[in-house]
Amino acid sequence: MLFGDKILKYKNEIISDLQTLLSIESVSGSMPQECDKALNFVMNKAKEFGLSSERVTDKSGHITLGDKGKLCGVLSHLDVVPSGNGWSVEPFALTQKNGRLYGRGIADDKGAALISLYCLRALKDNGVEGKNTLRTIYGISEEVGMDDMDGYFENMPIPEMAFTPDSDYGICFAEKGILQLEVSSKTNDSKLINQFASGRAVNAVPDSACAIIDTSIYDEQTLIKLADESDGNFEFRNTIDGLMIKSLGKAAHACEAEKGYNAAAALVDIIADTFDKNEIGSLCNFIDYAINKETNGRSLGLKMSDYVSGALSVNLASLNIDDEYAKAQFDIRYPVTVSGEDVLAQFEKVAKRSDLEIKVINHEKPLYVEKESKLISILSEAYESVTGEKAELYSTGGGTYARKLNNNGVAFGPNFKGDDIRMHNSDESVDENNFFLHAQICLEAMYRLFTCE
Repeated sequence: MLFGDKILKYKNEIISDLQTLLSIESVSGSMPQECDKALNFVMNKAKEFGLSSERVTDKSGHITLGDKGKLCGVLSHLDVVPSGNGWSVEPFALTQKNGRLYGRGIADDKGAALISLYCLRALKDNGVEGKNTLRTIYGISEEVGMDDMDGYFENMPIPEMAFTPDSDYGICFAEKGILQLEVSSKTNDSKLINQFASGRAVNAVPDSACAIIDTSIYDEQTLIKLADESDGNFEFRNTIDGLMIKSLGKAAHACEAEKGYNAAAALVDIIADTFDKNEIGSLCNFIDYAINKETNGRSLGLKMSDYVSGALSVNLASLNIDDEYAKAQFDIRYPVTVSGEDVLAQFEKVAKRSDLEIKVINHEKPLYVEKESKLISILSEAYESVTGEKAELYSTGGGTYARKLNNNGVAFGPNFKGDDIRMHNSDESVDENNFFLHAQICLEAMYRLFTCE
Protein backbone atom coordinates (compact mmCIF):
# COMPACT_ATOMS: atom_id res chain seq x y z
CA MET A 1 0.00 0.00 0.00
CA LEU A 2 1.34 3.41 -0.94
CA PHE A 3 1.47 6.05 1.76
CA GLY A 4 -0.56 8.34 -0.49
CA ASP A 5 -3.59 6.07 -0.15
CA LYS A 6 -3.94 7.07 3.51
CA ILE A 7 -5.50 10.39 2.51
CA LEU A 8 -8.71 8.58 1.51
CA LYS A 9 -9.46 7.99 5.20
CA TYR A 10 -10.36 11.69 5.46
CA LYS A 11 -12.60 11.86 2.39
CA ASN A 12 -15.82 12.78 4.20
CA GLU A 13 -14.09 15.42 6.33
CA ILE A 14 -12.45 16.94 3.27
CA ILE A 15 -15.82 17.24 1.52
CA SER A 16 -17.30 18.89 4.61
CA ASP A 17 -14.47 21.41 4.87
CA LEU A 18 -14.67 22.10 1.13
CA GLN A 19 -18.28 23.16 1.63
CA THR A 20 -17.14 25.77 4.14
CA LEU A 21 -14.04 26.95 2.26
CA LEU A 22 -15.77 27.34 -1.12
CA SER A 23 -18.57 29.34 0.49
CA ILE A 24 -16.08 32.06 1.48
CA GLU A 25 -16.16 34.71 -1.27
CA SER A 26 -12.40 35.36 -1.20
CA VAL A 27 -12.11 37.35 -4.43
CA SER A 28 -8.66 38.91 -4.83
CA GLY A 29 -8.51 42.65 -4.42
CA SER A 30 -12.22 43.32 -3.96
CA MET A 31 -13.05 41.15 -0.92
CA PRO A 32 -10.11 41.48 1.52
CA GLN A 33 -12.10 40.48 4.59
CA GLU A 34 -13.29 37.29 2.91
CA CYS A 35 -9.72 36.53 1.76
CA ASP A 36 -8.58 36.94 5.36
CA LYS A 37 -11.42 34.68 6.49
CA ALA A 38 -10.30 31.92 4.10
CA LEU A 39 -6.72 32.07 5.36
CA ASN A 40 -7.85 32.03 8.98
CA PHE A 41 -10.07 29.03 8.25
CA VAL A 42 -7.05 26.99 7.12
CA MET A 43 -4.84 28.22 9.97
CA ASN A 44 -7.49 27.34 12.56
CA LYS A 45 -8.10 23.92 11.00
CA ALA A 46 -4.39 23.19 11.34
CA LYS A 47 -4.58 23.95 15.06
CA GLU A 48 -7.58 21.61 15.37
CA PHE A 49 -5.40 18.89 13.82
CA GLY A 50 -2.57 19.54 16.30
CA LEU A 51 -0.32 21.15 13.69
CA SER A 52 1.78 24.28 14.09
CA SER A 53 0.35 27.22 12.11
CA GLU A 54 1.45 30.84 11.84
CA ARG A 55 0.14 33.97 10.13
CA VAL A 56 3.33 35.46 8.68
CA THR A 57 1.92 38.60 7.03
CA ASP A 58 -1.57 40.00 6.51
CA LYS A 59 -1.70 38.04 3.23
CA SER A 60 0.17 34.83 4.02
CA GLY A 61 0.68 32.05 6.50
CA HIS A 62 2.15 28.58 6.86
CA ILE A 63 1.78 25.25 8.63
CA THR A 64 4.92 23.34 9.57
CA LEU A 65 5.75 19.71 10.34
CA GLY A 66 9.26 18.83 11.52
CA ASP A 67 12.26 21.00 12.36
CA LYS A 68 15.37 19.56 10.72
CA GLY A 69 17.06 18.81 7.43
CA LYS A 70 16.04 20.56 4.23
CA LEU A 71 13.10 22.95 4.15
CA CYS A 72 10.55 21.53 1.69
CA GLY A 73 7.43 23.41 0.75
CA VAL A 74 3.99 23.15 -0.84
CA LEU A 75 2.52 26.50 -1.90
CA SER A 76 -1.15 27.16 -2.67
CA HIS A 77 -3.53 30.10 -2.70
CA LEU A 78 -6.93 30.73 -1.16
CA ASP A 79 -8.01 33.72 -3.24
CA VAL A 80 -10.11 33.37 -6.38
CA VAL A 81 -11.19 35.39 -9.41
CA PRO A 82 -14.72 36.88 -9.55
CA SER A 83 -17.54 34.46 -10.30
CA GLY A 84 -18.44 36.03 -13.65
CA ASN A 85 -21.56 35.11 -15.59
CA GLY A 86 -23.26 31.95 -16.79
CA TRP A 87 -23.15 29.61 -13.79
CA SER A 88 -25.66 26.76 -13.64
CA VAL A 89 -24.98 26.32 -9.90
CA GLU A 90 -24.21 28.64 -7.00
CA PRO A 91 -20.56 29.75 -7.59
CA PHE A 92 -19.63 30.24 -3.93
CA ALA A 93 -20.73 26.85 -2.66
CA LEU A 94 -19.77 23.21 -3.15
CA THR A 95 -22.16 21.41 -5.49
CA GLN A 96 -21.81 17.67 -6.12
CA LYS A 97 -23.53 16.44 -9.26
CA ASN A 98 -22.87 13.92 -12.01
CA GLY A 99 -19.61 12.83 -10.42
CA ARG A 100 -18.17 16.34 -10.34
CA LEU A 101 -17.42 18.94 -7.66
CA TYR A 102 -18.49 22.49 -8.60
CA GLY A 103 -17.58 25.86 -7.10
CA ARG A 104 -15.31 28.84 -7.63
CA GLY A 105 -11.87 27.76 -6.43
CA ILE A 106 -12.36 23.99 -6.50
CA ALA A 107 -9.75 23.72 -9.26
CA ASP A 108 -7.92 27.02 -8.71
CA ASP A 109 -6.79 26.65 -5.96
CA LYS A 110 -8.82 26.12 -2.81
CA GLY A 111 -9.32 22.42 -3.43
CA ALA A 112 -5.59 21.77 -3.61
CA ALA A 113 -4.92 24.10 -0.67
CA LEU A 114 -7.21 22.06 1.56
CA ILE A 115 -5.67 18.80 0.36
CA SER A 116 -2.16 19.96 1.30
CA LEU A 117 -3.43 20.68 4.82
CA TYR A 118 -4.92 17.19 5.10
CA CYS A 119 -1.68 15.70 3.78
CA LEU A 120 0.18 17.24 6.72
CA ARG A 121 -2.51 15.84 9.02
CA ALA A 122 -2.05 12.37 7.53
CA LEU A 123 1.71 12.51 8.05
CA LYS A 124 1.25 13.60 11.66
CA ASP A 125 -1.55 11.14 12.46
CA ASN A 126 0.54 8.25 11.11
CA GLY A 127 3.56 9.24 13.18
CA VAL A 128 5.91 9.67 10.23
CA GLU A 129 9.40 10.70 11.34
CA GLY A 130 10.72 13.02 8.68
CA LYS A 131 14.31 13.77 7.83
CA ASN A 132 13.32 17.23 6.64
CA THR A 133 11.02 20.11 7.53
CA LEU A 134 7.78 20.16 5.56
CA ARG A 135 5.86 23.41 5.25
CA THR A 136 2.59 24.23 3.51
CA ILE A 137 2.47 27.90 2.58
CA TYR A 138 -0.72 29.83 1.79
CA GLY A 139 -1.42 33.22 0.24
CA ILE A 140 -4.46 35.31 -0.60
CA SER A 141 -3.41 37.55 -3.51
CA GLU A 142 -2.08 35.13 -6.10
CA GLU A 143 -4.66 36.16 -8.68
CA VAL A 144 -3.65 39.83 -8.54
CA GLY A 145 0.14 39.76 -8.73
CA MET A 146 1.43 37.43 -5.97
CA ASP A 147 2.57 40.20 -3.64
CA ASP A 148 1.50 37.83 -0.86
CA MET A 149 4.54 35.66 -1.56
CA ASP A 150 6.80 38.69 -1.98
CA GLY A 151 5.90 39.69 1.55
CA TYR A 152 6.10 36.13 2.84
CA PHE A 153 9.63 35.54 1.55
CA GLU A 154 10.81 38.84 2.95
CA ASN A 155 10.18 37.23 6.34
CA MET A 156 10.75 33.52 5.71
CA PRO A 157 13.36 31.39 3.89
CA ILE A 158 12.71 30.03 0.42
CA PRO A 159 12.34 26.21 0.48
CA GLU A 160 15.16 24.16 -1.02
CA MET A 161 12.62 21.99 -2.82
CA ALA A 162 8.96 22.84 -3.34
CA PHE A 163 5.94 22.48 -5.56
CA THR A 164 2.69 24.32 -6.05
CA PRO A 165 -0.45 22.32 -6.92
CA ASP A 166 -1.84 25.07 -9.15
CA SER A 167 -1.58 23.77 -12.70
CA ASP A 168 -1.93 20.46 -14.54
CA TYR A 169 -0.28 17.08 -14.18
CA GLY A 170 2.52 15.98 -14.98
CA ILE A 171 5.25 18.47 -13.98
CA CYS A 172 5.55 22.04 -15.21
CA PHE A 173 9.29 22.74 -15.36
CA ALA A 174 8.98 26.08 -17.22
CA GLU A 175 6.59 29.02 -16.92
CA LYS A 176 6.43 31.86 -19.40
CA GLY A 177 7.14 35.40 -18.31
CA ILE A 178 4.10 37.49 -17.36
CA LEU A 179 3.92 41.16 -18.29
CA GLN A 180 0.76 43.01 -17.24
CA LEU A 181 0.29 46.57 -18.46
CA GLU A 182 -2.12 49.46 -18.08
CA VAL A 183 -2.56 51.62 -21.18
CA SER A 184 -4.35 54.96 -20.92
CA SER A 185 -5.01 58.22 -22.70
CA LYS A 186 -4.81 61.52 -20.83
CA THR A 187 -8.57 62.06 -21.29
CA ASN A 188 -11.49 60.36 -22.98
CA ASP A 189 -10.80 61.78 -26.44
CA SER A 190 -13.54 59.75 -28.15
CA LYS A 191 -16.21 61.88 -29.83
CA LEU A 192 -18.89 59.20 -29.51
CA ILE A 193 -18.09 56.67 -26.73
CA ASN A 194 -19.62 58.00 -23.51
CA GLN A 195 -19.00 54.84 -21.49
CA PHE A 196 -17.31 51.50 -21.97
CA ALA A 197 -17.00 48.86 -19.25
CA SER A 198 -15.45 45.41 -19.48
CA GLY A 199 -13.16 43.14 -17.50
CA ARG A 200 -12.67 42.56 -13.78
CA ALA A 201 -9.46 40.49 -13.58
CA VAL A 202 -6.19 41.23 -15.36
CA ASN A 203 -5.49 37.52 -15.89
CA ALA A 204 -8.81 36.61 -17.51
CA VAL A 205 -10.51 37.00 -20.88
CA PRO A 206 -13.56 39.28 -20.33
CA ASP A 207 -16.83 37.50 -21.08
CA SER A 208 -18.96 40.66 -21.25
CA ALA A 209 -18.64 44.29 -22.33
CA CYS A 210 -21.02 47.23 -22.48
CA ALA A 211 -20.72 50.56 -24.29
CA ILE A 212 -22.95 53.62 -24.56
CA ILE A 213 -22.36 55.70 -27.69
CA ASP A 214 -23.79 58.72 -29.47
CA THR A 215 -24.85 57.67 -32.96
CA SER A 216 -27.24 58.40 -35.80
CA ILE A 217 -29.96 56.07 -37.07
CA TYR A 218 -27.81 55.32 -40.14
CA ASP A 219 -24.75 54.38 -38.07
CA GLU A 220 -26.91 52.35 -35.72
CA GLN A 221 -28.14 50.29 -38.67
CA THR A 222 -24.55 49.80 -39.82
CA LEU A 223 -23.52 48.60 -36.35
CA ILE A 224 -26.37 46.10 -36.21
CA LYS A 225 -25.50 44.82 -39.69
CA LEU A 226 -21.83 44.36 -38.73
CA ALA A 227 -22.86 42.65 -35.50
CA ASP A 228 -25.07 40.20 -37.40
CA GLU A 229 -22.22 39.40 -39.79
CA SER A 230 -19.61 38.95 -37.06
CA ASP A 231 -18.91 35.88 -34.91
CA GLY A 232 -19.82 37.83 -31.77
CA ASN A 233 -23.00 37.99 -29.70
CA PHE A 234 -24.43 41.51 -29.33
CA GLU A 235 -27.50 43.21 -27.92
CA PHE A 236 -28.67 46.77 -28.73
CA ARG A 237 -30.92 49.09 -26.75
CA ASN A 238 -31.67 52.81 -27.02
CA THR A 239 -31.35 54.71 -23.74
CA ILE A 240 -31.59 58.33 -22.67
CA ASP A 241 -27.76 58.47 -22.68
CA GLY A 242 -27.34 56.96 -26.14
CA LEU A 243 -27.21 53.60 -27.86
CA MET A 244 -26.27 50.81 -25.43
CA ILE A 245 -24.42 47.85 -26.93
CA LYS A 246 -23.76 44.71 -24.93
CA SER A 247 -21.21 42.15 -26.07
CA LEU A 248 -21.18 38.61 -24.70
CA GLY A 249 -18.11 36.41 -25.01
CA LYS A 250 -16.49 33.43 -23.34
CA ALA A 251 -14.20 33.69 -20.32
CA ALA A 252 -10.84 31.93 -20.14
CA HIS A 253 -7.57 32.25 -18.28
CA ALA A 254 -5.20 34.75 -19.87
CA CYS A 255 -2.59 32.01 -20.27
CA GLU A 256 -5.01 30.33 -22.68
CA ALA A 257 -6.57 33.44 -24.19
CA GLU A 258 -7.19 31.67 -27.47
CA LYS A 259 -9.70 29.38 -25.71
CA GLY A 260 -11.95 32.30 -24.81
CA TYR A 261 -13.86 34.88 -26.82
CA ASN A 262 -12.96 38.44 -25.84
CA ALA A 263 -16.17 40.44 -25.49
CA ALA A 264 -14.33 43.77 -25.20
CA ALA A 265 -12.20 43.22 -28.30
CA ALA A 266 -15.26 42.12 -30.29
CA LEU A 267 -17.18 45.25 -29.31
CA VAL A 268 -14.27 47.56 -30.19
CA ASP A 269 -14.01 45.75 -33.53
CA ILE A 270 -17.55 46.56 -34.72
CA ILE A 271 -17.34 50.14 -33.41
CA ALA A 272 -14.02 50.72 -35.20
CA ASP A 273 -15.43 49.27 -38.42
CA THR A 274 -18.35 51.70 -38.30
CA PHE A 275 -16.67 54.96 -37.31
CA ASP A 276 -13.56 56.95 -38.21
CA LYS A 277 -10.48 56.47 -36.03
CA ASN A 278 -10.66 60.09 -34.86
CA GLU A 279 -14.18 59.50 -33.58
CA ILE A 280 -13.50 56.36 -31.54
CA GLY A 281 -10.57 57.86 -29.61
CA SER A 282 -6.89 57.03 -29.34
CA LEU A 283 -7.22 54.05 -27.00
CA CYS A 284 -9.87 52.21 -29.01
CA ASN A 285 -7.98 53.06 -32.18
CA PHE A 286 -4.86 51.45 -30.69
CA ILE A 287 -6.83 48.36 -29.69
CA ASP A 288 -8.21 48.15 -33.22
CA TYR A 289 -4.93 48.38 -35.13
CA ALA A 290 -2.57 46.73 -32.61
CA ILE A 291 -4.73 44.00 -31.02
CA ASN A 292 -8.11 43.66 -32.69
CA LYS A 293 -9.25 40.12 -31.77
CA GLU A 294 -5.76 38.59 -31.99
CA THR A 295 -4.17 36.67 -29.14
CA ASN A 296 -0.78 36.02 -30.78
CA GLY A 297 0.64 39.57 -30.81
CA ARG A 298 1.10 39.66 -34.58
CA SER A 299 -0.07 43.25 -35.14
CA LEU A 300 2.04 44.40 -32.18
CA GLY A 301 5.12 42.91 -33.81
CA LEU A 302 5.32 40.40 -30.95
CA LYS A 303 4.45 37.11 -32.63
CA MET A 304 7.18 34.76 -31.40
CA SER A 305 7.82 31.32 -29.94
CA ASP A 306 10.59 29.17 -28.49
CA TYR A 307 11.22 25.43 -28.25
CA VAL A 308 10.98 25.32 -24.45
CA SER A 309 7.69 27.07 -23.69
CA GLY A 310 5.89 27.84 -26.94
CA ALA A 311 4.27 31.00 -28.27
CA LEU A 312 3.72 34.46 -26.84
CA SER A 313 0.11 35.45 -26.13
CA VAL A 314 -1.65 38.79 -25.59
CA ASN A 315 -4.97 39.33 -23.84
CA LEU A 316 -7.03 42.51 -23.62
CA ALA A 317 -8.12 42.02 -20.01
CA SER A 318 -10.19 45.14 -19.45
CA LEU A 319 -11.33 48.35 -21.12
CA ASN A 320 -12.98 51.17 -19.19
CA ILE A 321 -13.97 54.56 -20.57
CA ASP A 322 -15.85 57.33 -18.78
CA ASP A 323 -16.23 61.09 -19.05
CA GLU A 324 -12.70 61.83 -17.89
CA TYR A 325 -10.58 58.78 -18.60
CA ALA A 326 -9.91 55.88 -20.94
CA LYS A 327 -7.77 52.94 -19.83
CA ALA A 328 -7.19 49.31 -20.66
CA GLN A 329 -5.22 46.45 -19.16
CA PHE A 330 -3.26 43.83 -21.08
CA ASP A 331 -1.79 40.50 -20.03
CA ILE A 332 1.18 39.23 -22.07
CA ARG A 333 2.71 35.77 -21.60
CA TYR A 334 6.14 35.56 -23.26
CA PRO A 335 8.50 32.59 -23.88
CA VAL A 336 11.16 31.70 -21.28
CA THR A 337 14.08 32.46 -23.61
CA VAL A 338 12.78 35.96 -24.47
CA SER A 339 13.61 39.21 -22.67
CA GLY A 340 10.61 40.81 -20.99
CA GLU A 341 12.26 44.21 -21.41
CA ASP A 342 12.36 43.68 -25.19
CA VAL A 343 8.66 42.75 -25.20
CA LEU A 344 7.81 45.88 -23.24
CA ALA A 345 9.90 48.09 -25.53
CA GLN A 346 8.11 46.79 -28.62
CA PHE A 347 4.68 47.27 -27.04
CA GLU A 348 5.59 50.84 -26.06
CA LYS A 349 6.87 51.55 -29.57
CA VAL A 350 3.53 50.60 -31.12
CA ALA A 351 1.45 52.38 -28.45
CA LYS A 352 3.35 55.63 -28.98
CA ARG A 353 1.67 56.00 -32.37
CA SER A 354 -1.51 56.82 -30.43
CA ASP A 355 0.24 58.95 -27.77
CA LEU A 356 -0.77 56.56 -24.99
CA GLU A 357 0.72 56.20 -21.53
CA ILE A 358 2.03 52.77 -20.48
CA LYS A 359 2.36 51.59 -16.89
CA VAL A 360 3.71 48.20 -15.81
CA ILE A 361 1.25 46.69 -13.33
CA ASN A 362 3.18 43.48 -12.77
CA HIS A 363 6.16 41.71 -14.29
CA GLU A 364 7.01 38.14 -13.37
CA LYS A 365 10.18 36.76 -14.92
CA PRO A 366 10.06 33.26 -16.47
CA LEU A 367 10.71 30.07 -14.49
CA TYR A 368 12.97 27.23 -15.62
CA VAL A 369 14.00 24.14 -13.60
CA GLU A 370 16.38 21.53 -15.00
CA LYS A 371 14.60 18.31 -15.96
CA GLU A 372 17.28 16.23 -14.22
CA SER A 373 16.88 17.92 -10.81
CA LYS A 374 16.27 15.93 -7.61
CA LEU A 375 12.93 17.67 -7.11
CA ILE A 376 11.58 16.59 -10.49
CA SER A 377 12.84 13.06 -9.85
CA ILE A 378 10.95 12.85 -6.52
CA LEU A 379 7.73 14.22 -7.98
CA SER A 380 7.98 11.98 -11.05
CA GLU A 381 8.36 8.88 -8.86
CA ALA A 382 5.42 9.90 -6.67
CA TYR A 383 3.19 10.42 -9.69
CA GLU A 384 4.17 7.15 -11.34
CA SER A 385 3.77 5.14 -8.12
CA VAL A 386 0.15 6.29 -7.75
CA THR A 387 -0.99 6.39 -11.38
CA GLY A 388 1.23 3.76 -12.99
CA GLU A 389 2.09 6.30 -15.69
CA LYS A 390 5.16 8.43 -16.30
CA ALA A 391 4.82 12.13 -15.58
CA GLU A 392 4.99 14.34 -18.65
CA LEU A 393 7.29 17.34 -18.33
CA TYR A 394 5.74 20.44 -19.86
CA SER A 395 5.79 24.23 -19.93
CA THR A 396 2.91 26.67 -19.44
CA GLY A 397 1.86 30.24 -20.00
CA GLY A 398 0.24 30.21 -16.56
CA GLY A 399 1.78 31.96 -13.61
CA THR A 400 2.09 30.14 -10.29
CA TYR A 401 3.86 30.63 -6.99
CA ALA A 402 6.65 28.43 -8.37
CA ARG A 403 8.21 31.48 -10.01
CA LYS A 404 8.74 32.98 -6.53
CA LEU A 405 11.05 30.14 -5.54
CA ASN A 406 14.30 31.06 -7.32
CA ASN A 407 14.02 27.98 -9.55
CA ASN A 408 13.70 25.69 -6.49
CA GLY A 409 10.10 24.80 -7.28
CA VAL A 410 7.69 23.69 -9.97
CA ALA A 411 3.95 23.43 -10.56
CA PHE A 412 2.65 19.89 -10.00
CA GLY A 413 -1.07 19.12 -10.31
CA PRO A 414 -3.81 19.23 -9.18
CA ASN A 415 -5.73 19.07 -12.45
CA PHE A 416 -5.65 16.34 -15.07
CA LYS A 417 -5.48 17.05 -18.77
CA GLY A 418 -8.71 16.09 -20.45
CA ASP A 419 -10.80 17.17 -17.46
CA ASP A 420 -12.70 20.31 -18.50
CA ILE A 421 -12.25 22.25 -15.25
CA ARG A 422 -13.31 25.61 -16.77
CA MET A 423 -10.71 27.56 -14.80
CA HIS A 424 -11.59 31.28 -14.49
CA ASN A 425 -14.86 30.48 -16.23
CA SER A 426 -18.41 29.73 -15.17
CA ASP A 427 -19.13 26.27 -13.73
CA GLU A 428 -15.56 25.69 -12.55
CA SER A 429 -15.49 22.02 -11.55
CA VAL A 430 -13.37 18.89 -11.22
CA ASP A 431 -14.08 15.22 -11.62
CA GLU A 432 -14.48 13.90 -8.05
CA ASN A 433 -12.39 10.79 -8.69
CA ASN A 434 -9.62 12.97 -10.14
CA PHE A 435 -9.80 15.24 -7.12
CA PHE A 436 -9.05 12.38 -4.75
CA LEU A 437 -6.49 10.91 -7.14
CA HIS A 438 -4.65 14.22 -6.83
CA ALA A 439 -4.96 13.91 -3.04
CA GLN A 440 -3.16 10.55 -3.19
CA ILE A 441 -0.43 11.88 -5.47
CA CYS A 442 0.02 14.98 -3.32
CA LEU A 443 0.36 12.98 -0.11
CA GLU A 444 2.79 10.55 -1.75
CA ALA A 445 4.91 13.47 -2.99
CA MET A 446 4.86 15.24 0.38
CA TYR A 447 5.76 12.00 2.16
CA ARG A 448 8.76 11.52 -0.13
CA LEU A 449 9.94 15.12 0.30
CA PHE A 450 9.55 14.81 4.10
CA THR A 451 11.55 11.58 4.32
CA CYS A 452 14.20 11.94 1.57
CA GLU A 453 17.93 12.29 2.27
